[in-house]
Amino acid sequence: MLKLAFKRVSLAVALGVASFSVQAAVTVTGAGASFPYPIYAKWASEFATATGNKINYQSIGSGGGQKQIIAKTVDFGASDDPLNQEKLDKNALLQFPAVIGGTVPVVNLAGVKPGQLKLSGEVLADIFLGKITKWNDAKIRALNENLVLPGADIIVVHRSDGSGTTFGWTNYLSKVSSEWKEKVGEGKSVKWPVGQGGKGNEGVAAYVGQLANSIGYVEYAYAKQNNLAWTSLQNAAGKFVQPEQKSFAAAAANADWKGTPGMGVVLTNEKGDDSWPVTAATFILLNKEVAKPAEVKTALEFFDWAWKNGADMATKLDYVPLPKEVTDTIRATWSKELKTADGKAIW
Repeated sequence: MLKLAFKRVSLAVALGVASFSVQAAVTVTGAGASFPYPIYAKWASEFATATGNKINYQSIGSGGGQKQIIAKTVDFGASDDPLNQEKLDKNALLQFPAVIGGTVPVVNLAGVKPGQLKLSGEVLADIFLGKITKWNDAKIRALNENLVLPGADIIVVHRSDGSGTTFGWTNYLSKVSSEWKEKVGEGKSVKWPVGQGGKGNEGVAAYVGQLANSIGYVEYAYAKQNNLAWTSLQNAAGKFVQPEQKSFAAAAANADWKGTPGMGVVLTNEKGDDSWPVTAATFILLNKEVAKPAEVKTALEFFDWAWKNGADMATKLDYVPLPKEVTDTIRATWSKELKTADGKAIW
């Protein structure tokens, strides 16, 4: 009887230890850029299946993501507009890239299929400046001799929210048009000369899909998911290229991640015959002093898992995974920079 009782006590203790060793699922909150939302959503779904932990990511625009991480109302922020070192230092933030993709012009023109319409940076700038107002303008026709273009008014659609996609778009237009640079400039929000605004990549995609003779700009995955006709673009080498993983990767090939403060590389109008002109990395922002170690550590585990297991998922959505040497550098930065209030590393 004594042996039996001892076995029962031992089993109860063992079960008790086991129950304490099972960790409760962690829910992580993130918010920001709509540019990477399709791949973050896919990664989050698979990560939850693999680990039980949940990533609740809200696609609210890069400006919102920056504001929320600075206000410490989310576990991580996301932005396509990289912060410079001064802003990172001022707010005690760590920044790192997560994935690479491309922004594309999209149009709603009867009979025009994806990739058929050719545009140059100069023509795009003139359209968004309101200087070119008709689809059959001589400058557009000169690039598209084999297309029949309507004499309809061009309806311009742009982002209405503070957007990293807008930063990349206006940064590109500033590089290819001195008039755009002087009159409008670059930023997450600008004073648009013409057009109407849609909130998020989702909003711009919806407007272009609904409005005949319109043009807008969205992350490539949104163009494909919404069956929108993207355009071919003339790059810095003078070549007309299509948006695809190959052209995004070509633009990112020579990026100086280590030499750029906060790893905030801007990939617009890069050299190379195959480079897509409006390529961009998208970035994650974390508070260096970690107030919620379980949530932030889970966020790091999410990106670590995604880089190790999610490359094919990214590729299928036409994003470009980061090179291994870049993700290795990022992990080393996590170990060095992210600490709890009492100085303990969380990675």
